[in-house]
Amino acid sequence: MLNFELYNPTNLIFGKGQIEKLKDLVPQGAKILLAYGGGSIFKNGIHEQVINNLKGFDIVEFGGIEPNPHFETLMKAVAVIKAEKIDFILAVGGGSVIDGVKFISAAVNFEGNPIDILQKRLLIKENAVPFGTVLTLPATGSEMNSGAVVTIEATQEKLAFGGSALFPKFSICDPTVIASLPKRQLQNGVVDAYTHVMEQYLTYPHEGYLQDRIAEGILQTLIEVGPKVVENPTDYTLASNFMWSCTMALNGLIQKGVPSDWATHMIGHELTALYGIDHARTLAIVGPSLYHVMFETKKGKLAQYGRRIFNLTGSDDEVAKEAINQTVAFFHTMGMDTKLSQYTDDYDKTADFIVNRFEERGWKGLGENQLVTLDKVKSIVEMSY
Repeated sequence: MLNFELYNPTNLIFGKGQIEKLKDLVPQGAKILLAYGGGSIFKNGIHEQVINNLKGFDIVEFGGIEPNPHFETLMKAVAVIKAEKIDFILAVGGGSVIDGVKFISAAVNFEGNPIDILQKRLLIKENAVPFGTVLTLPATGSEMNSGAVVTIEATQEKLAFGGSALFPKFSICDPTVIASLPKRQLQNGVVDAYTHVMEQYLTYPHEGYLQDRIAEGILQTLIEVGPKVVENPTDYTLASNFMWSCTMALNGLIQKGVPSDWATHMIGHELTALYGIDHARTLAIVGPSLYHVMFETKKGKLAQYGRRIFNLTGSDDEVAKEAINQTVAFFHTMGMDTKLSQYTDDYDKTADFIVNRFEERGWKGLGENQLVTLDKVKSIVEMSY
């Protein structure tokens, strides 16, 4: 097992009715920026719950944070915080709102041009504005980690960043909030979490036995509850297991002491930036193609995955290939299209564009062994057409 450090200071408050604890979680006397997205929190009653449980606090609201939050929008929030002398941020939303708040938190006191946080992938270790979250859409795990992804609209780039100062101080996770979510968002959440696990699990056989078993447990749980929770989001058993699986998929636990990949995400981000395709759906497009192109280096782990998750039998080659087929079948069950041509007709130059982007950034080798070279990226994207 590889050496590792495990640090996760987020206070996670999970279950029904936990929004009532807000007034005790936010620092007394804090002036709050309440950040949210397109306004669904007004329709489902969460905004009212939040406001009612923050009586006595000075609150400034900032709405309109986009899915795949835009740098340009977030900088407007930074200006509000500086003008209003706000000292605490509350993100009420899904991963996009929480990711956006992480950037806002980092940018307020940043010396220099905040766009460097994204373009130079800087680690933010201090001087961030403290923030908490009320999760409304399980998917990204952003409620219990220190990473985020933000889109620069002007350049059509979707870039990741993070740092130890960007853990939420607390996150309230009430599974009942998913009851009013559209099916598409629930489908996305399941596939997003599933692929998060795959990025940390589907590398090569190693000695992190416990990490593998925990990862496999999350995958099996998502396969079991995913299709059902889309149809029955008011079922608390399904909702709670779904929400907790999404958090566990990316709170850092299964990544410690083992190799990880993330090439599927890096390529998928480009498809979102170029075409506006939902993040989870880009992962369903790219992932299977990456497993095929990188088959020889991933075969051992694919075989383990096939035997343990899908109970497949046969040689490593047979099991590994069928495991990819089973993964695609699961994505289809979750309502995902798995080819780029199913989302856009203008795809024929996508591979060249992404390869050029990566080359400009100096990304010459991605994946657990940096073996996803630019040639491999081209093949993966073309296979995804």
